[in-house]
Amino acid sequence: MTTNPAQRVALVSGGNRGLGLAIAARLAEQGMRVVIGVRDRLAGREAETTLASTGLLVHSHELDVTDPASVARAVADVAAQLGRLDVLVNNAAVAVDRGQAASAPDFERVRATLDTNLLGAWRLAAAAVPEMRKNGYGRIVNITSHLGSQSNMGIGNVSYRISKTGLNALTQILAAEVADTGILVNAASPGRTNTRMAYGETDRTPEEAADTPVWLATLPEGGPTGGLFYERKPLEW
Repeated sequence: MTTNPAQRVALVSGGNRGLGLAIAARLAEQGMRVVIGVRDRLAGREAETTLASTGLLVHSHELDVTDPASVARAVADVAAQLGRLDVLVNNAAVAVDRGQAASAPDFERVRATLDTNLLGAWRLAAAAVPEMRKNGYGRIVNITSHLGSQSNMGIGNVSYRISKTGLNALTQILAAEVADTGILVNAASPGRTNTRMAYGETDRTPEEAADTPVWLATLPEGGPTGGLFYERKPLEW
């Protein structure tokens, strides 16, 4: 079953700033009804106001991806209030272990990173898939990183790297599970994007980095699934 793009509904986690906000804006520009998931309701309202000043209508909903009840409530509310859920962009993430070594880990930071970056995305996908199945259509985009690629593995950022490697595996597994249901699942690396997590080491804006995730979120029927992409081109796992 297909649906008119103007009727499609997208949920973008961590959508009140940076890359998430840029993705939300681009999806809204394409006529989607967009909900940004935010931990802070005030930040969500500020993001709504920011986009409204450019003529874009975006809604916000409180969402803590580390809280299973919050995830279930957000997905249920979006589906109930807007009638469906077609697109999920798993953008919410943390990077709190820049100097950490695998041989001397701070397991509290490891736990916090995995809970947000991997389990948070997993919770949202698990909640979203049943809603997508109802209409035989879905696009799930997991925002990953070059640092999570096995071909680019190295020292530093250990829990962040592992969380994104796990997210890559989840992408492949989910894509296989929902094959032939109309749901496409892919991962996108934004590259060295100028966001709060980048520590100033960047070479592209959130608006530039949003191109590939938005492309994956709007793939036509028969588009790729189970892939990892950067600048719309396959990237090594």
